Amino acid sequence: MFARRIVVVGTGYVGLTTGACLASLGHRVVCSDVNEQKVAELSRGEVRIHEPGLAELVQEGIAAGRLEFVVGSAGAVAEAEVVFLCVPTPMGSGGAADLAVVEAVAREVRDVLPTGCVMVTKSTVPVGTSKRLAEHLGREDVAVVSNPEFLREGSAVHDFLNPDRIVVGSDTQDAAERVAALYARLGAPTVLTDAASAEMVKYAANCFLATKLSYVNAIAELCEQLGADITDVTEGMGYDRRIGQSFLQPGPGWGGSCLPKDTAALLQVAEAVEFDFPLLQATISSNSHQRQRMVGKVREACGGSLDGERIGLLGLTFKAGTDDLRDSPALEVAQLLGEQGAELIAYDPGLRGDEPELPAGLTLVDDPYQAAKGASALVLLTEWQEFRALDWNLIAEALNGLVVVDTRNHLDPDVLRRAGLSWRGVGRTPVAALP
Repeated sequence: MFARRIVVVGTGYVGLTTGACLASLGHRVVCSDVNEQKVAELSRGEVRIHEPGLAELVQEGIAAGRLEFVVGSAGAVAEAEVVFLCVPTPMGSGGAADLAVVEAVAREVRDVLPTGCVMVTKSTVPVGTSKRLAEHLGREDVAVVSNPEFLREGSAVHDFLNPDRIVVGSDTQDAAERVAALYARLGAPTVLTDAASAEMVKYAANCFLATKLSYVNAIAELCEQLGADITDVTEGMGYDRRIGQSFLQPGPGWGGSCLPKDTAALLQVAEAVEFDFPLLQATISSNSHQRQRMVGKVREACGGSLDGERIGLLGLTFKAGTDDLRDSPALEVAQLLGEQGAELIAYDPGLRGDEPELPAGLTLVDDPYQAAKGASALVLLTEWQEFRALDWNLIAEALNGLVVVDTRNHLDPDVLRRAGLSWRGVGRTPVAALP
């Protein structure tokens, strides 16, 4: 396989991972961004994104001369064989993906793309975007390819280099094969299809995962009503190879940068062609209900009212191993608790304290025991591994009310029980403290 001259436009989570990993596969990669300070930092090997292994890959790529960072896209693409668009596609009006940045980049580079270059949409975009982008470019000598990413925050580098599959879609077969060849060293199953189908794969996969999570959260609620244990139920389900073990863990709801945006976008796409999609609507509605349900658990633990109660929170990020607060269910639960009059003290090992997204009235501390001090209840919202190793005897001494609401079923109820704490999980029978 020959090394390719690749340009990655955008150095956010997807773009930086894509650029660094492609460079590690032997390609010559230029990453462009409009933020001059960010480009300068990355050029020095300074990575602000919290992602295991990413900084090391960036530094190795720079040292090997295969990875560089520049300001602006037009100059970067002049000699590119493949250009990856890894720019934001946030949720826009009515839930549709906002393609303003994608279109702006296309306008910027349209006249300077080399003949035979391939433009690749790596960002999640609505079905039909590749076709519209080709029309927007107006370049018959430049092919447009869809190559969706399937990266999980906290394991993005691993996922890129050890993919379950590579999906490449284009209405030009040669262009699709050229993009697929970039990943040849990975030896992953490759799906070559048309552009619209490739774009649909990403939405269909993410919306299925969201549906699976909403389903297990509903089953957990039913378990509470019937006296069943969700942990045993999901274990019994997961051994069925048609179902699998993943995404069967109940929690405060799903969130992050992908699932909320993609479910809303696919629903918008369906509505645009007058397709009724009640299953996806129910998935989204069930997720909102789950967050409210967690608030109800905390309210019940505090005797029926949250007004004036001090509540300690463990975790605010949408999942462990990341500093990402985008559409975090933990953050929304915190917001709802605050709206009902609770005083909130939170600790999260992934946060530095300068995040603008934190709700008003929430105090972020740098010690989990400080979050517990004087609290009427302690609520675990994000499944950081270090929370399992806390000194729960010290937590019990710090708390005013001896109740822990574990919205992730992350803690060992017996450990808390021996420390004199009551444990309340999701889909499981509460465990009372030892007398």
